Amino acid sequence: MWLYEKWLARANAGVLVSVLGLLVTIALAYPLAARLPMAIQVMAHMGTLIFAVGVKIAYVARLAFLSKLGRPVH
Repeated sequence: MWLYEKWLARANAGVLVSVLGLLVTIALAYPLAARLPMAIQVMAHMGTLIFAVGVKIAYVARLAFLSKLGRPVH
């Protein structure tokens, strides 16, 4: 059980990091795009896709570990 607790904490941290990364890349890709070179804009758009997938994967992992621990899954 302690192993699931550890992975649940990592999944929660993964959701947080991915959401923050997603917000940063969205800010770089859209409102700040006029001030950035094209290469940075391209990387920001790719980062948006990567962090969006990261949110989904971390959230599904979080649900799986909550289920394994017998906690309610919403």
